[in-house]
Amino acid sequence: MLIFFRFSLLFGFLALLLGSACDTPSSPETEEPTVDLAAKIDSLLAKMTLAEKVQMIHASSSFTSGGVERLGIPELIMSDGPHGVRHEHGRDWTKDENVRDSSTYLPVGTALAATWNPALGYRFGQVLGSEARYRGKDVILGPGFNIIRSPLNGRNFEYLTEDPYLNSRMVVGYIQGVQEYDVAACAKHYIANTLEYEREQVDVRMDDRTLREIYLPAFEAAVKEGEALTIMAAYNKFRGTYCAHSAYLLDTILKKELGFSGAVISDWNAVKSTMESVPVGIDIEMGTDLTMFETGFDYGAFHMGDTVVTLVENGTFTEAMIDQKVRRILRVLFEIGKMDGERVEGQYNVAAHQQTARDIADEAIVLLKNDGLLPLSTDGVQRVAVVGANANHQHAGAGGSSQVKAFYEVTPLAGLQNLLGDGVEIDYSPGYEIGRQKTATPAMIRAAVKSVSNADVAIYVGGWFHGYSDEWNDNAYDAESVDKPSMHLPFGQDQLIQAVLAANPNTIIVMMGGGPIDMTAWEPQTKALVQAWYPGMEGGNALADILFGKVNPSGKLPMTFPVRLADAPTQVLAQYPDENLIIDHTEGVFVGYRYYDTYEVAPAFAFGHGLSYTDFAYDNLSVSKEKDVVTVRLQVTNTGEVAGAEVVQCYVRDAEAKVKRPVQELKAFEKIALAAGATAEVTIELGPDAFSYYDQGWMLEPGQFTIAVGSSSRDIRLTEELTWE
Repeated sequence: MLIFFRFSLLFGFLALLLGSACDTPSSPETEEPTVDLAAKIDSLLAKMTLAEKVQMIHASSSFTSGGVERLGIPELIMSDGPHGVRHEHGRDWTKDENVRDSSTYLPVGTALAATWNPALGYRFGQVLGSEARYRGKDVILGPGFNIIRSPLNGRNFEYLTEDPYLNSRMVVGYIQGVQEYDVAACAKHYIANTLEYEREQVDVRMDDRTLREIYLPAFEAAVKEGEALTIMAAYNKFRGTYCAHSAYLLDTILKKELGFSGAVISDWNAVKSTMESVPVGIDIEMGTDLTMFETGFDYGAFHMGDTVVTLVENGTFTEAMIDQKVRRILRVLFEIGKMDGERVEGQYNVAAHQQTARDIADEAIVLLKNDGLLPLSTDGVQRVAVVGANANHQHAGAGGSSQVKAFYEVTPLAGLQNLLGDGVEIDYSPGYEIGRQKTATPAMIRAAVKSVSNADVAIYVGGWFHGYSDEWNDNAYDAESVDKPSMHLPFGQDQLIQAVLAANPNTIIVMMGGGPIDMTAWEPQTKALVQAWYPGMEGGNALADILFGKVNPSGKLPMTFPVRLADAPTQVLAQYPDENLIIDHTEGVFVGYRYYDTYEVAPAFAFGHGLSYTDFAYDNLSVSKEKDVVTVRLQVTNTGEVAGAEVVQCYVRDAEAKVKRPVQELKAFEKIALAAGATAEVTIELGPDAFSYYDQGWMLEPGQFTIAVGSSSRDIRLTEELTWE
């Protein structure tokens, strides 16, 4: 079968040339002469009263922080979300009616990360920035990139990966793309907000090494490379102190060590105390519950509200503390052009944005398993059986704060209908219902079995979902505020899948959702298995094209899929959390593949795994060192008959160290597109940081290292030794 490969541009600098693939912001024709920004800010501060300063450091409505109308200082207007601009609502929380607030529904964070393509992260950010700017937003509350520590976190789908390096590479372009449109990105959640259960009470405990090697690197990249203008402080405590109250996190690390000069915004209701928040580096308090439920939306009653004026006047706090916060807020307002100058223009509901959503979905979908069943052929196909409620379920409008009112959402069923046309009969059988205490009934299972038994092609589409309609926070699965109860599929899907496979062993299994599931009941009998994530508004079309070979899959897992929950490091090495709501990260740096590979625990599917409809050969690895730069070169050849793309992953192994290190760590990757039979030379450069570990400071011990390159953490193709002297 001829497979047409549609592959997005792979390198960050080429993203600037996309033109038809992503709209380019229109810059002002003339700009005012450059004036020292600090002087402008100081001039405004000198004109402000204490009360005016204080009203800038807390919310003025559900999604705005205060301005000073007298001095022409506007409110900051914020919006969720990480993969689409959220619907409009009033200054409280009531949804606006009859307004233009649909958005491009992009694939979720785990799907973006599964592309392993930083250029798509940039285009992703451009879409968000453009649509946020069109809708009058100043801050988009993303990207979210908390480390995926446990399979149970209900919000994993919003985040990116289990690996700090891969997270770092994906967030930089995202932030730059957003901020290109004079909209501030908000990197979140700072820091270690890795579960939803009692997220406002849990106390995260970890050592400095774990913090520095695993949880901090992506925030460092967001600040130093992405130049994020805002950061969101997380809900949880860190070493006994709320993140929004932590001088260590906000001042010592973020502002002093990393050099962050923007504004820190609290998560909604993450500030808990006036006395603990005002003296530290939290700059804007948002969403405090006491105003909504006790004072009738009196935003002056915030912890960082009117009471602060009194506390400054009586000498409890200094006015300089408030000035520091206001100065950072003003800097953000100036940087996005809201104080002076003309801002770039955004666009709304344009084909280029939809194309970006499609391109990301094309590269995000992961082919986990294929015993020759895929790609499908349309030749001679007259009847296709599609089973599974997720085949016809739209996911955009639920899941919590990341919900999106999509312009449209192509479901898997609709995508198959679009591809196959009217000449092919599609027999759809839901097999189960999505809803409270719903399950696959015997009658529904019998109907599904009958459907697949009589079909030329059988496709099952199941997996997770975002929740029970408007009740997303009650027994939900992939949703804010609630974690998964287990890794087992809801609604009796295991029984349904077993029955379908027994009736038609050639049934293709497609899983949707934000992360791994327990497949032990049926995976051994499966010939073809696809991970589709929540692939956005064009996801159904992308899935159909991959199943029928119009697009060659190139997605790779951004997280390890364990065989079962009991294999996860959070279950084996740590408590999650204990009865005192303490999350003790006793697994240390052994998160994700670092644990599975080091402790020799076999995964169901490894970090970085993803199949193609072609094959790639790795050859001629060479490693050289000049001063502090290690250059890795190799050749990759597409040995198959169709075009495809491979993600070359470079891992570093330390032969011996003073501390226990993971057996290998991802330190570089490159995604390359190759025509059938083509060979490309891949060149990767590694600096000292690729060989260092943290032990009361960053350490690089001389000695032997191994450079390992391959197609996943468990599919290493070539290795070469290196001596660091």
